[in-house]
Amino acid sequence: MHRDIQRVLISQYQIMARVREMAERITEDFTEHDITIVPVMTGAMIFCGDLIRQIPIHMRIGLLAVSSYPGASISTRGSQIVSQQLGDVRGRHVLLIDDILDSGGTVRLITPMLKEAGATEVKTCVLLRKDRPTAKGMTVDYVGFEIPDEFVVGYGLDYNNYYRNLPDIVTLTPEAVERMRTAC
Repeated sequence: MHRDIQRVLISQYQIMARVREMAERITEDFTEHDITIVPVMTGAMIFCGDLIRQIPIHMRIGLLAVSSYPGASISTRGSQIVSQQLGDVRGRHVLLIDDILDSGGTVRLITPMLKEAGATEVKTCVLLRKDRPTAKGMTVDYVGFEIPDEFVVGYGLDYNNYYRNLPDIVTLTPEAVERMRTAC
């Protein structure tokens, strides 16, 4: 698998330090309220797990599975909710957690849905925000890293459900991309 890596964009050590900083800020912002954490699965599972273990406040966790990249690595198709286990968010302060803000489709889909379900407040948290006009133009409450407009994997992010287990955020070699594209 490591032969597939072109370069490490963000190391696991940089990620750990930034997640700790984000958790401190979120803790400060939510000290007055219990919160409901809503990670977007499956990409945000590792980030969310690391983040919430460092937030020492009462929380509930709901789950959403959203498909933004149906069978491919492109973001030109719209996001759609595949499954949800939110529980009751009425009157709750909600923190929506996603792995990457790319086209913005996932956040644009879920935020109004949570508000319509009665959430008092919805804040958004992403590990990565791509340097794209669609992503830059969106308001996000917590951003881990700003990254170039490149396709990345690792730390929960995948290519056709592979590479999620890499500890770093990396780019893939062109050969790996082609091999994975034709294998799936």
